[in-house]
Amino acid sequence: MRHVCQYIALVGLVALTAAGCHKKPPVVAPPPPSGPAAFPSAGEATPPTPEAPPEPPAIPSDNAVTSTPLGNWADKPIDVINGPDSPLKPVFFAYDSDELDDAARQVLNADAEVLKAYPTWVVTLEGHCDERGTAEYNLALGDRRALAAKNYLLSLGITGDRIRTVSYGKEFPFDPGHDEAAWAKNRRAHFMLTSK
Repeated sequence: MRHVCQYIALVGLVALTAAGCHKKPPVVAPPPPSGPAAFPSAGEATPPTPEAPPEPPAIPSDNAVTSTPLGNWADKPIDVINGPDSPLKPVFFAYDSDELDDAARQVLNADAEVLKAYPTWVVTLEGHCDERGTAEYNLALGDRRALAAKNYLLSLGITGDRIRTVSYGKEFPFDPGHDEAAWAKNRRAHFMLTSK
């Protein structure tokens, strides 16, 4: 009987041991890192940094106000007034926008002073776009850009009969390049003196 009891005890011990071997140890999450160990040291790999959103396209620095002396433009021919040294400066727009920013309003303030100094001048504001987008879309956007500049000039006291508008969309780029530097120059409302 003694052997039977030892045998039963031995079988029970084997059964308990076998049952204990099949259990998985509990999973314990590691504590969050703290202190200096939270940041990798010089030799360790750093986790990837999230990608920053793309920068909005830049507006050319030509929107900066430059003091153009009014001088005596009355005796100059129209083609000279419309040349590169014109007292009437263009305004530039952000991509896909017809909103005037502060710099554009400052340029238009200076243009209004020129128009007030020469009250017989009649101008056409040309709306231009960069090459991206359909021809139809860019014609509409160019029109809105020209009208935004015109409406601002009207708010400064220039009469509507002195300002005409036209949109050329993307048809006549000022810069024929195919990059952001060129596109920024092409998004503009440009003055052309039509009569004096």
